[in-house]
Amino acid sequence: MKLGLLAVLAMSSVLAACTTGVAKNKISADMAGCKAVSKQEIAALFDRWNHSLKSGDAKQVVANYAPGSVLLPTISNKPRFTPEEKEDYFAHFLMHKPVGSIDLSHIQLGCNIAMDNGLYTFAYADGTKHSGRYTFTYVWDGKQWLISSHHSSLMPEKILGKK
Repeated sequence: MKLGLLAVLAMSSVLAACTTGVAKNKISADMAGCKAVSKQEIAALFDRWNHSLKSGDAKQVVANYAPGSVLLPTISNKPRFTPEEKEDYFAHFLMHKPVGSIDLSHIQLGCNIAMDNGLYTFAYADGTKHSGRYTFTYVWDGKQWLISSHHSSLMPEKILGKK
């Protein structure tokens, strides 16, 4: 737990340092070696991930994650590091036929990295809805943006039985 928190704090510091002096909504290609990207492009990565959820295929979902990435999932206490561990998690999660929607998003851009933090809601096939907090960090691998870390947790009110 402490290691995960340290990783998120370190990533936040790196992103803050990388974005100093950079245009607010876009990283320009003028930064040597940096992939030009906009906040809208990073927001679209959730849509790509959500579309892979709708496929019902855990392998398609896991294809969004970079090698060496970490998944700290909502409905499992076990951190998932390997593709096989992530696939196992999503095989179970996909049984609910989840469809996600973003309620609030805060995107930060860096050089070949980006972070999307916010709130989302999942609607399940049985009609239930579950709201949570999320953090996706992304890395540019030279060809595409991939998830380097993904943390998700239920809203505290849900856990505490409050509204």
